[in-house]
Amino acid sequence: MSESELIAACRLGDHRAFADLVGRYRNNAWHVCLQITGNTHDAEDAFQDTVTAAWQNLHRFRGEARFNTWLHRIAVNAALAVVRRRKPTASLDDDTTDEPGIDLGHDQPRIDDRIATASVVHQALNELPEDFRVAIVLAEFADLPYADIAEHQGVSVATVKTRIHRARKQLAVLLGPRTDVH
Repeated sequence: MSESELIAACRLGDHRAFADLVGRYRNNAWHVCLQITGNTHDAEDAFQDTVTAAWQNLHRFRGEARFNTWLHRIAVNAALAVVRRRKPTASLDDDTTDEPGIDLGHDQPRIDDRIATASVVHQALNELPEDFRVAIVLAEFADLPYADIAEHQGVSVATVKTRIHRARKQLAVLLGPRTDVH
């Protein structure tokens, strides 16, 4: 079934068509939620909110943008809402990685390195201004073109390019001093 046929079936209440439609873009929407929230628990909440909101608001989808773009917009908004609701708590990662005496050297399994790196990247992303974080996540993790990001953020393509450029520069600064951990 084509995307337009699936949307038509969804509007008639076909849950299976909706599952097929969302299934096509599920991974990208999930990664957007994960990158914005920074952890799987919050990302699960955001993704569930995304799917629910998409189903409840399908009648508002006008077809002017691709369904994928529309779903990503919902995912970003849901993830940002979860982040805003989040109570400030100390992260276990922060408590353990800064302790003296912990050797993150060559004896650690590679998965530990990847988890530590992912944690540092998530922390750096969370330090970016919201507009920059959303732009860089949509570009790097959702693979959206600049025009779609511009439409999502309600700005020009030039502004998106500027935000992504500035986000990359800020990330380089934020991640720079920590690159000695291998």
